[in-house]
Amino acid sequence: MPESIDWPPMHAVRPRRRRHLLLILAVLAVIFFGGRAALSNYVDLLWFRSLGYGDVFWKTLSLQWGVFAASAAATFLILYGSFLLLKQVHLADLPTGHTILIGGRPVKFPVEPVLRLFALGVSLAIAAATGAGMMAEWPTLALFWYVPRATGSVVDPIFGKPLNFFLFTLPAWQLIAAWLLSLAVIVCLLAVFFVLITGGSRVLAGRLSRHVTLPWRGLSITFAFLLLILAMRIYIGRFERLFDDHTIFGGVTYTDAHVTITGMLVVCAALALGAVITAVNAVRVPRGRWLVAAILPAAVCYFAVQGIGWYVSSFIVKPNELVREKPYIVYNTDLTRQAYGLNRVAQREFPAETTVEAADPANNQATLQNIRLWDWHALQDTLRQIQEIRTYYDFPDIDIDRYKIDGTIRQVMLAARELNVDKLPESSRNWINEKLIYTHGYGITMNPVNGFTAEGLPTLILSNMPVQSTVRSLAVKRPEIYFGELTNTNVYVKTRQQEFNYPQGASNNLTSYEGNGGILLGGFFRRMIIALDQSDLAKLPFSDDVNKNSRLLMRRNIRDRVLALAPFLTYDPDAYIVLDDDGRLSWIMDAFTVSDSYPYSTHYRLDNNSINYMRNSVKVVVDAYDGTATFYVFDPDDPIIAAYRRIFPSLFKDAAMMPPGLRKHARYPELLLKLQAEVYGLYHMTDPEAFYNREDLWTVATEVGMSEGGQQVTQAMQPNFVLMKLPDETGEEFVEILPFTPANRNNLIGWIAGRSDGAQYGTSVVYNFPKTKLVDGPLQIEARIDQNAQLSGQLTLWNQQGSHVRRGALLVIPTGRALLYAEPIYLQADRSPMPELRLVVLALQDRLAYGPTFESAMAALFGGAVSSLTTSSTTSAAVAAEPARGASASAASPQPAADLNALIAEAAKDLADYQRLTAEGKLGEAGQKLEELKRALDKLNTRKK
Repeated sequence: MPESIDWPPMHAVRPRRRRHLLLILAVLAVIFFGGRAALSNYVDLLWFRSLGYGDVFWKTLSLQWGVFAASAAATFLILYGSFLLLKQVHLADLPTGHTILIGGRPVKFPVEPVLRLFALGVSLAIAAATGAGMMAEWPTLALFWYVPRATGSVVDPIFGKPLNFFLFTLPAWQLIAAWLLSLAVIVCLLAVFFVLITGGSRVLAGRLSRHVTLPWRGLSITFAFLLLILAMRIYIGRFERLFDDHTIFGGVTYTDAHVTITGMLVVCAALALGAVITAVNAVRVPRGRWLVAAILPAAVCYFAVQGIGWYVSSFIVKPNELVREKPYIVYNTDLTRQAYGLNRVAQREFPAETTVEAADPANNQATLQNIRLWDWHALQDTLRQIQEIRTYYDFPDIDIDRYKIDGTIRQVMLAARELNVDKLPESSRNWINEKLIYTHGYGITMNPVNGFTAEGLPTLILSNMPVQSTVRSLAVKRPEIYFGELTNTNVYVKTRQQEFNYPQGASNNLTSYEGNGGILLGGFFRRMIIALDQSDLAKLPFSDDVNKNSRLLMRRNIRDRVLALAPFLTYDPDAYIVLDDDGRLSWIMDAFTVSDSYPYSTHYRLDNNSINYMRNSVKVVVDAYDGTATFYVFDPDDPIIAAYRRIFPSLFKDAAMMPPGLRKHARYPELLLKLQAEVYGLYHMTDPEAFYNREDLWTVATEVGMSEGGQQVTQAMQPNFVLMKLPDETGEEFVEILPFTPANRNNLIGWIAGRSDGAQYGTSVVYNFPKTKLVDGPLQIEARIDQNAQLSGQLTLWNQQGSHVRRGALLVIPTGRALLYAEPIYLQADRSPMPELRLVVLALQDRLAYGPTFESAMAALFGGAVSSLTTSSTTSAAVAAEPARGASASAASPQPAADLNALIAEAAKDLADYQRLTAEGKLGEAGQKLEELKRALDKLNTRKK
C-alpha cells in the first residue's frame, strides 16, 4: 500500500508570509476593482461641480456607498456568522480530514480549514453582490430614512395608514424583507449541507443507530429564522393587497377585507409558533419530525384561509357581487382618480352641433388661423432636404409651440439643426475632427403651422446659416447647439483648434467656445486622469491643441445629462427646443414622479414599468450652449418631490424662479395626457353600478396613420397641440387635446384638453358630447374622404405618375359649438423624400370641402365656393401663409388681389418646374412648362392692363 502524504496543516505555514500574501492580494484586488471606479467618480465629481451640484454628488455617493456598506456588511456577518455557528454546533461530527489521490499517491488534507476558507470567499462574494443590488435601490432606502413619517390628509380606507406609509415606508419594508428572506434561505441550505456531511460522517463511523439521531440542531436554529422572516413577509403582504388588480377593479375586495387580511395575520401567528417549536427543538434533543411539525400549523391555517376565502367568494360575493363590492369599487375609483390627477379634471358639456353657423368662424379666428396643416413627419422630411445644408446635419424632432409674431400669438413648429458625427465622411472620422472641430449643431428653423409657399413648402420664419429671421422680434443670438438630442459624443473646447461653426459658401465659418460649461482640464495630472477615464490616453495628453484652459464637455445628450443628475425621476422622451427673449436656445424636458404603491389605485403601463401614481412635478431646463441644467418644481403638493427636495435641497428651485421668457413656453406634457386619457376612459365613471357594468367605457380615438414601410395602419391618435379659444372662454390659449370614442365604436363621445397658459397651467378639462347625438370620429371622416369620387380619383392618379400620396394626421379641432376636421394631403415624388402640400380637406359633421390651399378649402366650407383640385378657381397657398387676414373674410368672397397672387404663384411654380426638369435633362417636359410659364405671364400682363 502506497505511503500516505499528509497535507501540511494550516498552522504550519509561517504567519508572516501568509499575512504578506493576503495583503498583496487585497491591495491588487482594490487597485484592480477600485481604480477604475475611483477615476470615474473623480471625473463625475468634476462634472457635478461644473454644474454647481457638487453637494448633490457627495450626497448621492454617500447614500449609495452607505447602503452598499451597510447591506454588504450585514450580509457577510449573517452568512459567515451562521457558518461559524453551524460549524461550532456540528464540530464534533465534522470529519478531520479527507484523502485524495494525486499522481497515484494518497494525499490527506484537513476539511475544517478548507470549509472555513470556502465559506469566507462565498460570504464575501454574496455580500458584494447583495451590496451592489441594494445600492441600486438607494432612492427607496433614502426616502424611508430621511422623510419624516407625516400623517398627511390621505389615508387608506382599510388600514387607516397615511399616504407616506405606502409611498416611502412600505417599499423599504418590502426591500428589506426580500433581502432577509434570501439570506434565510441561503442559511437554511448551509444548515442542510452541514447535516449531510456530518450525518454522512456518523454513518461512516458506524455511530448512526435508533438511539443516535442525525444532527438537527443547526438546521432547527436556521429554520426558526426562516419561519420568522416568512411571518414578517406575510405581514407586509397584507398591505400589498391594496395594490392587487382584479378583473373589475383594483385593491382590496370584499373577500380580502373579511377573510384574507385577517387570515394572513393568523398565518403569521402560526409561523411564529412554528419558529418557537423549532427553537425549542434546537435546545432540547433535536428531532427531524419536529421540523415537519413546525410548519403544520401555518400550512393548516393557510389552507383553511384559502378554503374560507373560496367559499365566501363563490357563495356570498358572486351571487350579489355588485352589492358586496360596491364600497370597494368606490375606494378604487376615488383613489385611482387621485393618483393620476383626474380629480382635478373639470367636466363640461359640448353640444357638437353640425351646422356652419355653429362653427362660428367669425368669433374663432384664433383657432382657424392656427390649424396645423403641417404634419410633423412631412415637415421633418422637407427640412432635411431644404435646411440640412450638409449631410452631417439632422433634424431629429419637430416641436410645436407658440410665439408672439408681429404682436399676435401664433402657433409655430420648431426644429433644431443638430450635428450628427456618425454622418461625417469616412475620411473625416478622426480624433481631431470628432473631438475638437465638429463639436456642435447650429440654429433652428421655425415656421407657422399652416404656412406654405406656392410650391407647397414651409414658410420659414427662422432658417438658414447664419440664422435669418423674417420677424424682427425673433432673433437667435446664440445659435450653437453643444447640448441636444443627438450630441452623444464628448468633445474638447477652448482649444487652439478652431471649431467648425457652419458652412459658408466654398469655405467654412469657424468659432471658439465662449461659455463656462464643462470640466476644466487644468494641469497634466488632471488631464491624465480625464484621459484615462475618457479612453483618450493615446491622444489627449500629447495633443498640442489642448491646453490647461481647455474644457471637456461630457454627457452632452440632454437625456443622459438629467438622468445623471436626478436618476430617480421619470422623463418625457420628447424634449422641446425654446428660443427665449434673450435669443438663447434652451431645452425643456418634463419630469415625473411615479410610484407603484399608491393605495387602492389601479396599475397602468408606462413604457416598461407598471405604475399606479404619476405627477408632472418638475420641468428641467438645459441650456443648449453651456449645458446648465435647472430643475423647477411645478407641483409642490406632490409628496414624492417634496421628499426629494428634503434630501437634495440645492437641486430644485421653485417654478416662480423660472425666467419669464421660458415660463411662457411651458406646456402640458404629452406623456401625462396620454396616460390620463387612458385611465379616464374607464375612471370617468364614478357611479359604482355604471363602473361595474362598463356601461360607458371610452377609448382614445383611432386614426389612419403611416407605418415605417409607408403602409396605412390604424392607430391610436396622438395628443395635438392647438392654439385655440376653448368653449365658453374669452381668449385663445395653448392647449393639448385628445378625442374619445365609445369602446369598440368609431363615433366621438368627448375630448380632453390639457391647458398650458397662465393661471390655468396644469389643469385639464373634459368636454362631453350629448349621448343622443352621433358625432363622426376620425375613421369615419377618413372614409368620407375615400368615398368622395373627385378626391379618390385624384389621389389614385397621383399615386401612379412616379409619385405617391402622403396623408397627414387628421386633426379634430373644436371651434364654436362644432367640430372641425382638417387633413393635409401631400404629394411626394418617388425619387425625392420631400413631400409638398397639394390638398387641404376640411369637414364638419355634414359637410366636406377641399382645395389646394387652406383658404380655398375654407371658402368651400364656409363661403359657399365650389371645392376644387386646381389653383385657378381658388385663392393661392401664398395667401394661406398669412392667415391673420381672417379666414372667414377670405372665404366669403375672393378678392382681386388674391387672384393676382394666384397668377403669380402659378407662374413661380411653372418656373421652378422648368428649372427642375431642365436640370434633370427632361427637355421635352421642360419645354411644356416653358409654354405654361409664358401663358401665365401673358395673363399677368393682361391683368395689369
